Amino acid sequence: MTRRFDFLVIGGGMAGISFALKAAKHGSVALLCKTTLSESNTSYAQGGIASVISESDSFEKHIEDTLISGDGHCNLAAVEKVIKNAPSQIEELCNWGVEFDRDEQGKFDLHREGGHSEHRILHHKDRSGQEIQESLIRQVKSNSQIQVYEHYFAIEILTQHHLGQIVTQHTPNIECYGAYVLSQRTNNIHTFLSKVTMLATGGIGSVYLTTTNPEISTGDGIAMVHRARGAIKDMEFVQFHPTALYHPGEQPTFLITEAIRGYGAVLRTQSGKEFMHKYDERGSLAPRDIVARAIDNEMKMRGHDFVYLDVRHKNAEETKEHFPTIYKKCLEIGIDITTDLIPVVPTQHYLCGGIAVDLNGRSSISRLYAAGECSCTGLHGANRLASNSLTEAIVYADAAVKEAATLLSTLTFNESIPEWNDEGTSLTEEMVLITQSFREVEQIMSTYVGIVRSNLRLKRAMTRLEILYRETELLFEKSVVSREICELRNVISVAYLIIKHALLRKESRGLHYTVDYPERMKNDIN
Repeated sequence: MTRRFDFLVIGGGMAGISFALKAAKHGSVALLCKTTLSESNTSYAQGGIASVISESDSFEKHIEDTLISGDGHCNLAAVEKVIKNAPSQIEELCNWGVEFDRDEQGKFDLHREGGHSEHRILHHKDRSGQEIQESLIRQVKSNSQIQVYEHYFAIEILTQHHLGQIVTQHTPNIECYGAYVLSQRTNNIHTFLSKVTMLATGGIGSVYLTTTNPEISTGDGIAMVHRARGAIKDMEFVQFHPTALYHPGEQPTFLITEAIRGYGAVLRTQSGKEFMHKYDERGSLAPRDIVARAIDNEMKMRGHDFVYLDVRHKNAEETKEHFPTIYKKCLEIGIDITTDLIPVVPTQHYLCGGIAVDLNGRSSISRLYAAGECSCTGLHGANRLASNSLTEAIVYADAAVKEAATLLSTLTFNESIPEWNDEGTSLTEEMVLITQSFREVEQIMSTYVGIVRSNLRLKRAMTRLEILYRETELLFEKSVVSREICELRNVISVAYLIIKHALLRKESRGLHYTVDYPERMKNDIN
């Protein structure tokens, strides 16, 4: 079955929904969700969204903080674009019904997080992402121009390749005409034709054994663009959040927001000793890459599986008021954060690289845009500054809509795209092959491509991964398409890109630290 929409949006987080809401003013919109609208990385964001709001703050300060955190690898134009456009986009979120916390005078109650020189994090308690997501969903459901497809999984984006042409990285003017999409309820594959396609598929957390991301974070958009020979950038910069709750066996790993350190929580060893000032003068408020490596080092030196986060010295009622979700979650496993230490461990959290896009969110493939975590704008550089990601998502979604709308009248549907051909395939009876290969990818990446790396580990990871790639491609060719085998293909592609990019970077910078090249080369701000 073929469906036609002016705009095809793949992904239902903040980037995808905000794009869809604005695109709906210009044409018909299909919004595809792998599961449901309510499940996305946005929903899991605790800390909030960064913007210059207070009189003591300035664009220049926020820009400087972002550049410092990005460790000399940011795209300055992208940094300026996001930070200077943030206040107007915050206003739009408020108009959509998002309720950020305010003080008694009605002013925004701003938090401060690691790497920020000022209080500039707007939040809703400690479940900011959930508040944003729920507000956007209400807007989507009341918009007749947007058709939501839940439990629809995008298999491939459509390009000239599907018209029988050979497409390589050097092919000029690769175009996107939509996507092949699997309805998980009927197992039918639909052809979605579009004039403009937006990828907002989120993160890559499931490539690792433990992550704060939901299980749906399998890097689908990045993998699809990679297979379509689009440009991918900065995949070596994988952010490990310093403070995820240490509770073995739970997936996704529960995040302890960085805002709690901005509030005054202190990191301690299991013996109770504060240690962050050994690594950085900012102590527990140092940027995430520094804090994560420091914790990793302390754990390895002492042979411990976790360190502690201490918030006991703060007012108990105030702590419960500011962080009700964390308080409740920890209490469920027997930890009262007002009187007990919180066991924490670094865990995969965010990808700073992804689909390379320009200042309008446009990828190297014509008619294809990307926003949110699956994209690489250059804002984050080698290390994301806390709470800049939601800001980036909505600013770039807005920019993408504005440009795409000007092109819409010049674009048509490509009616030559054939229906999906599954001739010669059969239902796989060996699901164990898929699940076991998935586990192997997680083990390879967590063991060899973590916080601290070496060429020896990276090359060993690549060797193991190449075997899995060959086995999976053979299985894919013979099998009727399923979400499970597609996700396996995607995590293998993403893992390959992370390792490849890590091997090519002959230095340590930001989130990429290698024992073979411990020094950073000169700045490479774009």
